[in-house]
Amino acid sequence: MGESTPKVTVVVPTYNERDNLPTLVGLLAEVPVPNLHVLVVDDNSPDGTGDVADKLATDAPIPVTVLHRTEKDGLGRAYVAGITRALEQGADIVIQMDADLSHPTSVLPAMVETLSTSDAAVVLGSRYVEGGSVAGEWAWHRKALSAWANFYVNTILRLHVKDATAGFKAWHADTLRAIDVPSVRSNGYAFQVEMNYRTVRGGMRIAEVPIRFEERTNGVSKMSLGVQIESALMPWKLLFGRKLG
Repeated sequence: MGESTPKVTVVVPTYNERDNLPTLVGLLAEVPVPNLHVLVVDDNSPDGTGDVADKLATDAPIPVTVLHRTEKDGLGRAYVAGITRALEQGADIVIQMDADLSHPTSVLPAMVETLSTSDAAVVLGSRYVEGGSVAGEWAWHRKALSAWANFYVNTILRLHVKDATAGFKAWHADTLRAIDVPSVRSNGYAFQVEMNYRTVRGGMRIAEVPIRFEERTNGVSKMSLGVQIESALMPWKLLFGRKLG
């Protein structure tokens, strides 16, 4: 493989995803991206996802490592732990990806290619750029809430991206170091927004490639009222230097 092939690590936080995780790893194994690794960050799932992940670490056709966390304290904390570990393990590119199969693995090569051949500091898999879409099963109020959230965040923070709350992202390791990921304190969707805001404030560019976002196939959504409230407050906290809350 040689030194010239960048190490690409897909960080996948899991909580009760035992049915979806093997499917996702199988799909990632078929993606034509060389030197692809998977890092599963399991928050002590009661359904045994951690054991499934350990088995994949032994049996999967691509390298899989598992970070077991003892508490469930939110998506943001899981990503901070996972991204920090991925950088420690020498990742050149870090991918953020959900375990619920809502993010299409087929778009990964285009995201990595865009990251590698342009001045983009991060590439978002975007539902709202030309060619992107959300699943037909999405209820109108979910589409409206998502569209409003993007308008709201962009109006306050001037990120100039179409999908500010996207959770499918490809990062240069250098970008992640520059924005100081361990100090990011937000959770849920607000975590995605804060990462983007730090990137833009650092004078770096965010690129977007279109994806079709699918409804999760197994399990239940983890969007709580607390997460929604935090997401609404986060842009103001960022803008006013965290004097709120």
